[in-house]
Amino acid sequence: MHLLVVEDDDIVRMLMVEVLDELGYKAIEAQDATSALRILEDPGQPLALLMTDVGLPDMRGEELAARARVLRPLLPVLFASGYAESLNVPEGMHMIGKPFSIEQLRDKVVGILGTP
Repeated sequence: MHLLVVEDDDIVRMLMVEVLDELGYKAIEAQDATSALRILEDPGQPLALLMTDVGLPDMRGEELAARARVLRPLLPVLFASGYAESLNVPEGMHMIGKPFSIEQLRDKVVGILGTP
């Protein structure tokens, strides 16, 4: 399963991708919403999940998720935020609070998608 990981912090993104790869998922990286939208707009790119930071440099994660849902209406979305308690997560979308452990990330992704 291919997951799109959108995170502007290089180290955090690298760690997330590494963990997801170790769990058997194929993580595709984007450092900002603009890069993510290019990937989302490619009909040849399979995606099972969009995992996005809320605070991106070029767009809020919520706006990216809304645009992603226009392009791919059934794509599950997982927000990652250090401000999880203040985020209003739209129905049908998910949230994980930062910082999170490898186990929390695994449990959240497996809970959304099932095992890879």
